[in-house]
Amino acid sequence: MSEKEKMPYYSTFSIFIDLMNNFHIANETRLAAGQRSTRMSILANILLGMIQVSIGVIGHSQGLLADGLHSVSDLLSDFMVLFANRHGNRLADKGHPYGHGRIETAATVILSLMLVLLGAGLLWRAIFHLQSGSMLPRVLPATLAVALFTILIKEILYRYMVRIARSVRSQLLMANAWHARSDAASSLVVALGLVGNLAGYRFFDPVAAIIVAFLIIRMGWSLGFHAFTELVDTALDEESVAAIRQTLMNTPGVHDVHELRTRRMANQALIDAHILVAPRISVSEGHFISELARHRVLAAHDALDVLVHIDPEDDALYPASTKLPLRDELLEFINKNTGCRLTSDDIMLHYLGGQIEIMIMIDSNLTPEKIRALRLALMNRPEIGQVLLCIKNAS
Repeated sequence: MSEKEKMPYYSTFSIFIDLMNNFHIANETRLAAGQRSTRMSILANILLGMIQVSIGVIGHSQGLLADGLHSVSDLLSDFMVLFANRHGNRLADKGHPYGHGRIETAATVILSLMLVLLGAGLLWRAIFHLQSGSMLPRVLPATLAVALFTILIKEILYRYMVRIARSVRSQLLMANAWHARSDAASSLVVALGLVGNLAGYRFFDPVAAIIVAFLIIRMGWSLGFHAFTELVDTALDEESVAAIRQTLMNTPGVHDVHELRTRRMANQALIDAHILVAPRISVSEGHFISELARHRVLAAHDALDVLVHIDPEDDALYPASTKLPLRDELLEFINKNTGCRLTSDDIMLHYLGGQIEIMIMIDSNLTPEKIRALRLALMNRPEIGQVLLCIKNAS
């Protein structure tokens, strides 16, 4: 084979090697970035949790205490994120051929359940204290200072974490970033409740705690819903699917695309597609076209794996029939009924339109009687659609 003939296969192999190298680099970057982001969140939550809970108790603020317990609960979610980020970025192995990305999704579901349960607990506590009516105490001014400080730290933390999450396209890191943003919003509500309490409206503080609880429940529900849609293999959005379809259609040799199916695993997509190629090309050429299409999708889209199935015709119009005879059965029929001595290399079969097109290479010394007998025997079989006889060894 000449160098020119080798080039297409070498190009495909090069694309594959480059994609694998880039995958390892991206994987290491996601792991390091996720750990750095989460450690920063842990430090902030330790600091804020200690201050909020202690000042909330001393300053008689239900809202600040609720916000402090929220910060303490964030520590558990942060440690969960660290675990999921480390193990979710492990490469595929024998037991997990698609990788470990769903660990992130499972952790997101657990995190959402924790938020809902925490919010429900804080909601019950705030309502209980609100029912105390005139027994509600006046908060200390220090509680307002702590609430404002918390808002500042949480907003800074959110902006830092969301930038990292977007850069590595991690659903779990983005969920944790929005968790920090929800904390900032809840701290703002707490601050307003403290201002109202200090102004003489003492019920403002437990009302703020109730609002914070609802915000926490809402955030937990939202995160859990999106993670659940991934666990039940919900398809990618229509725009992404259309872009993937166009990439496949733009591949040389691909005539059409159908049965395109997508689903998501953490931050990447799993894609299955049927491509229509010319019906009478060789198996190796069809395989080459499918590999080229696969590598193009991997290079152009954020896909973990792409499975491309080759179709010689639209199987929605011509469903594949498993009742048609195979090569060995037809070869045995031909040799038994015509007196020929053909081998498997002498026939080429095309299973198209629910029938078989058969091309036979016959020797030049085959008598006209045997040729007629061969053609007649095949044409009398209803599953044979077309018979083409070609002379070999002609000189």
